[in-house]
Amino acid sequence: MLARRSGTPTAVRLPRYTKADQEEILGAGDDPFGVAAAGLAWLQKEEHFGARCGDRLVAHVGLLRLPVAIGEAETEVVGVGGVAVAPDMQGRGLARIVLTAALDHARTMGPQHALLFCRPPLVALYQRLGWHLLERDVLVEQPESRVVTMPLRTMVTPLRDDAHWPSEPVRLFSLPM
Repeated sequence: MLARRSGTPTAVRLPRYTKADQEEILGAGDDPFGVAAAGLAWLQKEEHFGARCGDRLVAHVGLLRLPVAIGEAETEVVGVGGVAVAPDMQGRGLARIVLTAALDHARTMGPQHALLFCRPPLVALYQRLGWHLLERDVLVEQPESRVVTMPLRTMVTPLRDDAHWPSEPVRLFSLPM
């Protein structure tokens, strides 16, 4: 993790991440991530990383391992979600700080790739951080055994130097993260 310096944001592994933590970063609201219109059910993350500036939590990233099929091959990815930066702290590199800490940990989890879903306006940010846009639709599960096409953009990043993402259809065997 990053060394703590006065006034400098530091990345930390969080023992838990609560609704109060999310509200500390994003404020209270019905749709803090701007994805409610997608009408999807989402998974809770299992591993949490945050960035603190002093005692204030100002950014978050959550991770979990998920089963996926890429073409006929079944494997796992590290799902990345709940990425949040406090509105008054945006533009200061906090997304990079907290994603770097989370992806460093993701490299120890086994899968070769991390995968995330994002709104179109965030694609350029993730591309600057080394993520690659998938041009194919991705299928995800929803309650009542429904399988739907993910309406958000899907991005991947390798967790190993030799990792290659095939250009085949993708299906997540779970709710999205």
